[in-house]
Amino acid sequence: MFDHILVPIALDHGANTARAIEIALRLKKEGGRITALTVIEEVPPYISQYIPEGQMEKNLEEARAQLLAEIGGVAGVHADVVIGHPGISITEYAQNKGVDLIVIASHRPGLQDYFLGSTAARVVRHANCSVHVVR
Repeated sequence: MFDHILVPIALDHGANTARAIEIALRLKKEGGRITALTVIEEVPPYISQYIPEGQMEKNLEEARAQLLAEIGGVAGVHADVVIGHPGISITEYAQNKGVDLIVIASHRPGLQDYFLGSTAARVVRHANCSVHVVR
């Protein structure tokens, strides 16, 4: 059983989100917590100058609302949104917040994943805690 479980959710994929949360609920220690996390890709500096003032804050608010809808108000599951590269941000968040298990959904790897690596694969390789991959 785990004290703090992180469930990264890619809002554009939606692969196995409900199943990942169900697994996290089963593995959570009584009195433990679950955090659903979405990572918004950082806008490159050469593009950011063309983005209207306040757009990133608006994107964060929309992502949080979408994440809350995705997790469906499951009791005991908290939502958080960060900006960055998913593979790096998930592992850094886990380390900084004292996460002891990451439950991450993954799709079947395609040919491009063997060359570039999927987010789940990067999390498995670089996380300092246990990782459970859901397919």
